[in-house]
Amino acid sequence: MRDGAGIPDDAGTAAGAGTPRRGRRRRLLLRWIGLGAVLLVLAGAAAGWWLYAKLDGNITEDTSAASELRRYERERPEHFASGAQNILLIGSDSRAGPENAGYGQDGGTQRSDTTILLHLAADRRSATAVSIPRDLMTDVPECLGADGSRTGDRFAQFNWAFQWGGAACTIRTVEKMTGIRVDHHMVVDFGGFKKMVDAVGGVEVCLRRPVDDAEAHLRLPAGRQVLGGEQALGFVRARYSLGNGSDTERMERQQQFLGSLWEKVSSNGVLLNPAKLYPVLDAATSSVTTDPGLASLRGLYELVRGVRDIPADQVKFLTVPRRPYAADPNRDELVQPDAARLFERLRADRPVVVTVPEVSPSPDPEPARPSRGVSAEDSEEPSGDGSGGPSPTGSGTPQAATPAPAFTGTTAATADCR
Repeated sequence: MRDGAGIPDDAGTAAGAGTPRRGRRRRLLLRWIGLGAVLLVLAGAAAGWWLYAKLDGNITEDTSAASELRRYERERPEHFASGAQNILLIGSDSRAGPENAGYGQDGGTQRSDTTILLHLAADRRSATAVSIPRDLMTDVPECLGADGSRTGDRFAQFNWAFQWGGAACTIRTVEKMTGIRVDHHMVVDFGGFKKMVDAVGGVEVCLRRPVDDAEAHLRLPAGRQVLGGEQALGFVRARYSLGNGSDTERMERQQQFLGSLWEKVSSNGVLLNPAKLYPVLDAATSSVTTDPGLASLRGLYELVRGVRDIPADQVKFLTVPRRPYAADPNRDELVQPDAARLFERLRADRPVVVTVPEVSPSPDPEPARPSRGVSAEDSEEPSGDGSGGPSPTGSGTPQAATPAPAFTGTTAATADCR
């Protein structure tokens, strides 16, 4: 039937029935969207937790070194600057494992091929990396060997400490030499170094001459180029095919490489970009052995967070003042009082001034020697109580200012192709 307007009698009923059906479909759709969002959140949280657990589980904790250091706690230096941190970076020449076997036969021993004391200022506005020559003659304290035996105190080549007693022996040797408390340590082998360089996409260097070094597995043309992990390892290890063959020059080359690496990581925003940071963290965490304080992703993150904003020109690299050892020119000894002045400044968390040496035009430049001079950034230093005010004797006359020591080195801002 139709009403007076000509509309069928059941039209209103059909229209009214359609509205509830559309409402139910809308509510059902919203429920599915909500469920999907919850599943995405849970999946993201699960993936994040899995990545965190993976990275955290990569790190090898050096519990034996921690135990040995606790044994000698009373002999270790005290902290003189609250908030400052000293981290000992040890590059091991171990041939153990498939990634290291190509560099020589595994004799079951290892020495520290590279050792760097990294000082982070309390205000985290500067960092100073001091290379310690492996051939430096120094006092090595009693150490616990891997077989459970103990060595006696010895005057020996520095890198023997790592072979005799691992990281703990090396740390105690550095502390005895410098009077500086080592807060943390990291040990990286050849394979670990290559992984980290590859993770950042290689590091740029500049060679004035071609290099062909079979022992270092390195063959490179002259000029500017980006080195991958394998080539980078050869570059920082090469000794006789680059420069004059001295270990001093090799350390300077390592410092320049680390400066370029710092610039690469900082300029590319790696530390602030999760997509770029993950492969670097994966390579780093799977490649290092650290003390318990750094043996977690949280510990490493706190370290990275503290250094990521340091300006490149305040990241300084230098070698501890040294010269050929009087009894054997193939070994090194400290230059005093230069070395003592450097150690004192690091202990007190005071600025360390470096002067960049001029590049010699000769094909085989002489190794750079530590210099003592005045730098514009730290030209004067008051003596006495350090306040710059009246003399503590009460005379009312300020004591004469003494020049701050300067050391030959470089910074991350200048460690490029020069």
